[in-house]
Amino acid sequence: MTVRALLEAKAPVFSFEYFPPKTEQGEKNLFETVRSMKDLDPGFVSITCGAGGTTRHKTLDWADQIKKDIGIEVVVHMTCLGRTRDELRKEISDARDRGIENVLALRGDLPQHGAEVAYGDEVCRYAVDLIKVIDDEFPEACTLGACYPEGHIDAESRDLDMERLKEKCDAGLDVLVTQLFFDNDHYYSFVERARRMGIEQPVIPGIMPVTDLSQVARFTSMCGASIPQSLMEKLVACDGDKDATLKVGVEHAVRQCEGLLSKGAPGVHFYTLNKSPATRLVVESIRR
Repeated sequence: MTVRALLEAKAPVFSFEYFPPKTEQGEKNLFETVRSMKDLDPGFVSITCGAGGTTRHKTLDWADQIKKDIGIEVVVHMTCLGRTRDELRKEISDARDRGIENVLALRGDLPQHGAEVAYGDEVCRYAVDLIKVIDDEFPEACTLGACYPEGHIDAESRDLDMERLKEKCDAGLDVLVTQLFFDNDHYYSFVERARRMGIEQPVIPGIMPVTDLSQVARFTSMCGASIPQSLMEKLVACDGDKDATLKVGVEHAVRQCEGLLSKGAPGVHFYTLNKSPATRLVVESIRR
């Protein structure tokens, strides 16, 4: 089932995101985690690509296995930076042949250490290029796109970032999923601005329960998200105590989710970091 149809059929929809494991044991752990979370009735799970799209073939394999063997709907992440349209067509065809109906279309990471990408007429540069290919090659698919409540870290301004999002939506996006954020006001303001721009697609908020202060600080520095001062003070006061940090992180995420759902968010997308305890605690608390 497409994510679009899921959102129309039931609400709220909870979903979980997992990243590619690097070892055979990590792969085993991933599937154990996905299976252990099935009882939470996720609408879908998403599988990211490795840096530079390095795991794109394995990503399809894992998504295929989760959908067919575990019985959970999947969204595959697909990146396009520096890839030709023919390469993308083949990957889209592979996904379609496997029965995968949902694709999250992304630009992908910029090259490291000043490396250049050789662009040409057939080489893609932005997510909108991939969205157009998907719309041409697999129009029945549900195409999801990323959006950034606090602005994309590479964007010159939030206004320009919103204009580019409108271009992606007009090119064929069906559903939007936000980057993680810790202050709901960012989401509310973003959705209001998007609606004023004529963006009508559902906007699923992305939430990451904090379990490790240094880890979340690293993630936020990479994606441009901010941590509210009140939350930061509570996390610092935990002084590295894992149980205390987990408690603070879960309580904050629960408040976020309850607020978002009460104001009409279509669901919540959880960035799990391939771990289940924090996300499970949040979802179970919301459903009480």
